[in-house]
Amino acid sequence: MVAKKDPSEISITRVYDAPVEVVWDAWTDPAQVAQWWGPRGFTLTTHAKDLRVGGIWHYTMHGPDGTDYPNKTFYHVVEEHKKLVYDHGGYDDRPPLFRVTVLFSEENGKTTMDMTMRFPSPEEAVATVAFIKKAGGTATWDRLAEYLSETLHAQTHFVIHRSFEVPVEVLFDMWTKPEHLARWQLPPGFQLRFIHADIKAGGNSFFEMSHSSGMKFFAKFDYSEVTKPEKISYIQQFCDADENPSRHPGLPEFPSSMRTTILFASEGPSASRVTVISEILPGTPSSEIEVFKQERPGMTLGWTGSFDQLESLLLLYSR
Repeated sequence: MVAKKDPSEISITRVYDAPVEVVWDAWTDPAQVAQWWGPRGFTLTTHAKDLRVGGIWHYTMHGPDGTDYPNKTFYHVVEEHKKLVYDHGGYDDRPPLFRVTVLFSEENGKTTMDMTMRFPSPEEAVATVAFIKKAGGTATWDRLAEYLSETLHAQTHFVIHRSFEVPVEVLFDMWTKPEHLARWQLPPGFQLRFIHADIKAGGNSFFEMSHSSGMKFFAKFDYSEVTKPEKISYIQQFCDADENPSRHPGLPEFPSSMRTTILFASEGPSASRVTVISEILPGTPSSEIEVFKQERPGMTLGWTGSFDQLESLLLLYSR
């Protein structure tokens, strides 16, 4: 999520590995939207949906703590497979919070979603960005990516995005230089020590991660692709201190290995977006796949904490 040139607007861009018709249906079909809409841990009940100009989508979001959030979305523009414009956050007793414009476009079988949220004032835009970040609201669009992957390709993924106010080359360096990685790519409260690192295609890195509570584990990354400044891909394997395959010490039912792909995209001369995709490997037992799915909220928290540390580190370097 990044600020636009207009300070009263914020924007989100996502690219989905699915045709535009499929993405549109996932957005507009109440049965499908219930599978992914809202932050992780939330569920959705649609009471009525009239997808046309002047129509209303009446729904309630149910928070993980049992709180209900009733909403009525009012549609201003509905252009099938191309565009939606609607008011968000309103209900019978309150006005909408902002107006949303969503553009859908397809290229080479992939769909780009460009969303703009326009607020009554810059101050309200800033406050909403902070609220969405705290509530994990951007995970909604990550959940959509996971839903599309599972329904179209029968693949179980974890997806998370984050935008940073730095050029894409700077962001790529933060992922490929061990001295930077050791300072941010770890959950809060942990320390990371690289035992060796050769971050290139065909190379590998081996590191120790430890917590003040005494928890300690080792992991190894085997890199299959490192293409600057676009992509990093590796197989992650939990290990023991001698680099032998092992299990996560705190969650032994979690898959011992998985493929992670990091994608970098420019969002202008001084902003960029990173996408992290963790993928279950063929042959993973179904019991471990279920644990992986159950742990996606925790993975979101872990990566969010790491991203927050990266953001702070980038601010230090920019001074």
